[in-house]
Amino acid sequence: MDFFTVPTLAFGVLYCFFVIAHDRRRILHFNVTKHPASAWIIQQLREAFPYDSAPGYLIFDRGTNFNEEAIDTLKSFGIQPKRTSFRSPWQNGVAERWIGNCRRDMLDHAIVVNERHLKRLMNEYLRYYHEDRTHLVPAKETPAGREAARTSDTHRGIVSTPRFAGLHHRYDLAA
Repeated sequence: MDFFTVPTLAFGVLYCFFVIAHDRRRILHFNVTKHPASAWIIQQLREAFPYDSAPGYLIFDRGTNFNEEAIDTLKSFGIQPKRTSFRSPWQNGVAERWIGNCRRDMLDHAIVVNERHLKRLMNEYLRYYHEDRTHLVPAKETPAGREAARTSDTHRGIVSTPRFAGLHHRYDLAA
């Protein structure tokens, strides 16, 4: 889990919280706030892991938002907290890579107006990320499990479907 910041049109700052699964690079939970207090983070953890669905461990950095109260909540869920070393973002490389992808794929091309606007953009981006964006690690599949097309027929055309307001596309083989 991690936070990243997004500037707004009115020069404000929004904090984006997310939890990502390492196995398929799925975003398990995402939310946005102006004030990431400890109580808000604890509520997000409850929403991310309902009904005893908590993983064995959770990697996070040494941000002041992840205080003892949040760590105690993780332990009460049966999660073993794993903090990264001071100034060592590579120790949580999956989360850091997702932040970079999110910035390059979407945030560098959009001006965020407010919290509601960012949530709408992020929901669209997460749908694109999970269903259409392929990854090298899970055998060029998407986090939702769509496999890369494999065919020996070289005469089939490619169909391009606009995604995410035309900023990105999904490519499939024609029928």
